[in-house]
Amino acid sequence: MTEIIAISLENEMDLVLSHKRTMKVAEKLGLTVATQTTFATAVSEAARTIIEHTDSGILSIYVSGSLPRYALTAHLVFDSEVSFSRSDEGFYYAQKLVPEFNLSTSGSESLITMQIGIPRSLKLDPVKIKLLKDYFDHEPPLNAYEEIKKRNFQLSKITGEQEEELRQAKFIDEKKREFISIASHEIKTPITIIKAYAQMLKSLNADCSDRANEIINKLNGQTIKLTYLANQLMDVSKVENGSLEYNYEEVGINGFIDDILSVLKYVYPSNEVEISACQEVSVSMDKLRMEQVLSNLIGNASKYSAKNSLIRVKSSLDKDHVKVAVSDSGIGMSAENLDRIFEKFYRQQEVSNTHPGLGMGLYITSKIISDHGGKIWVDSEYGKGSTFYFTIPLSR
Repeated sequence: MTEIIAISLENEMDLVLSHKRTMKVAEKLGLTVATQTTFATAVSEAARTIIEHTDSGILSIYVSGSLPRYALTAHLVFDSEVSFSRSDEGFYYAQKLVPEFNLSTSGSESLITMQIGIPRSLKLDPVKIKLLKDYFDHEPPLNAYEEIKKRNFQLSKITGEQEEELRQAKFIDEKKREFISIASHEIKTPITIIKAYAQMLKSLNADCSDRANEIINKLNGQTIKLTYLANQLMDVSKVENGSLEYNYEEVGINGFIDDILSVLKYVYPSNEVEISACQEVSVSMDKLRMEQVLSNLIGNASKYSAKNSLIRVKSSLDKDHVKVAVSDSGIGMSAENLDRIFEKFYRQQEVSNTHPGLGMGLYITSKIISDHGGKIWVDSEYGKGSTFYFTIPLSR
């Protein structure tokens, strides 16, 4: 069955359109004028009855069957709640005009099928049917109304496709979040056990050879990395589910930064960290989450910078916010990467093979800053370094 035309049945103007288009299809098939008129009248009468009850009907004209027996078929689909009575004269008149007329209902839709045979003498074949379809696919509108109708149909089709794409994307995203949540919880259990055994081995360092202690230290270091990654996965899951919890308290920002940097200098010993502070001000924040922010930013600065290079941390007042900047002189980023750097799981192509990571740190960082009522952004020049900025509102 090949669909030649389809028309939505919304108002009286669609009756004229249905009649003319059905006539045109029958004419192009080579049917007699009497047959053209009879079939088109039957279609328009049935369509008229449907329009009187609903504005959501659809008319489709097909060529059905197979060589050598073909038929001209009309399908009129409408709401199954519509029922016809004796006052619907068009419905009953249409039945008298065509040799095959059937009304069926399935679920929420009803279907009227009308059909007339196409004489074998017209020598219809698949090639001619394709040419017929191509003709109507490219034929210009009969009038301004049909042109507007076609444009609206195309827009509606595009909108429908976009909505389906969004629905599929949302479904995939939900499955991803579900997987991340389950995986992160499942991973944490064996990691905790491995970490415990690693700590036990480390406590026996006096009884082990230097080579064994080196292996134990490496095992312990990798276990810490795994724990960090598992925690990041859990944070992504919490962010996506809106369940990232905060314990806000009043904190002096400069004292807080000093405390964090005094610890981080041992975590990233290959870089010197320099701090430049404004006057002390108080902000309301979750200390644990904000420590995560600074750790992510300084960790990235160290990861993408040369050994012994300087990392600068600066706080300054910006109206009713405090602004913190973390600067490095590392590899920097291109303009394309700047636009996407805070996306979930995004990693620069230039460093994905040389620097390990899952692309979660900056995504989580941006969510934490946003939840604190602040903003985060970055300035960078490829090959010369980057500066990450974030703001937090001052306490009132």
